[in-house]
Amino acid sequence: MQSDEGLTEEGSRIRLMSLQNAGSSHWLNDDLRRLIERRVSRYRGAPWRIEQVQDRTDFASHPAAVLSGAGFAVFVKAGEGALAVDRFQRELAGLRLLSTQAGVLTPAGIGLLEVSDSAVVVMQAVQEIERDAVFWPQMGQALAQMHSVKGRRFGLETHAYWGDLYQDNTPADDWATFFWERRLAPRLKAAVDSGHLPAALVAPIEWIGARLPALIGPAVAPALLHGDAHKNNCLNTLLGPVFIDPAVYYGHPEMDLAYMDFFEPVPGDLLGGYAEIAPLDAGFVERRELWRLPARLAMVEVNVPHALDRLNAAVRNYL
Repeated sequence: MQSDEGLTEEGSRIRLMSLQNAGSSHWLNDDLRRLIERRVSRYRGAPWRIEQVQDRTDFASHPAAVLSGAGFAVFVKAGEGALAVDRFQRELAGLRLLSTQAGVLTPAGIGLLEVSDSAVVVMQAVQEIERDAVFWPQMGQALAQMHSVKGRRFGLETHAYWGDLYQDNTPADDWATFFWERRLAPRLKAAVDSGHLPAALVAPIEWIGARLPALIGPAVAPALLHGDAHKNNCLNTLLGPVFIDPAVYYGHPEMDLAYMDFFEPVPGDLLGGYAEIAPLDAGFVERRELWRLPARLAMVEVNVPHALDRLNAAVRNYL
């Protein structure tokens, strides 16, 4: 992707420093402000100017803000490093795929500004409202609608990112092979390489990998997945649930269901709403921690507190 006009390496370093120190009305300097205003004006087909800045960095894994003006608001976030542009490109592509293929609501992508070794992604802001009792079954129904879209193979023709971690989606014909080679084995290697995974846990996880055909339950068709469907990646709006931050691929639908409450509990109405559209296999509860093993390993890799205890407990379910 070509950089937007007017960017220089010196200017980009200044702008990146501004992004890293986000947190007030000075979140944007004049150069970056003009670039974003120009991109949004082009998207809307009418002049648009930033009148208000609401910092959202505390709610995102990157410097982020909602920029408002003239009755229209955008969400912007910045990423640093050589892969920042690629991460945001994959995110925008995943949102488009969910919207066009499954018809679920996602934020509209407006643009991607390349800034030397960093990037700023611009999307239409989501007008979020407080979650209520109606939201949870609606989220379940939206996930079931997404999973009703089937693919020919497990995976996707392009890679993605789970957070900032690279996710290989190279297609495979069967789910056991895909889950081991594209999800579990790479995260196991990364956890070992990090030095945070005790050697005594490697063999049990490899043994689980060898037994996957007997553990994964009934055969399923590859379903379109959000890929990181915990509750904070689905926002409540007046129009219904809106999905954000995807890591899209075609896989086992129980993967999304297992991650709904990975960080925090969710009401049972969510699964109830899902079951209204798509039946839930009774063995899902027993497989939930199996599907979470790659995420448990990722938490160990980045040294999250208590991650090793939770991984230990999950592994013991399948030994």
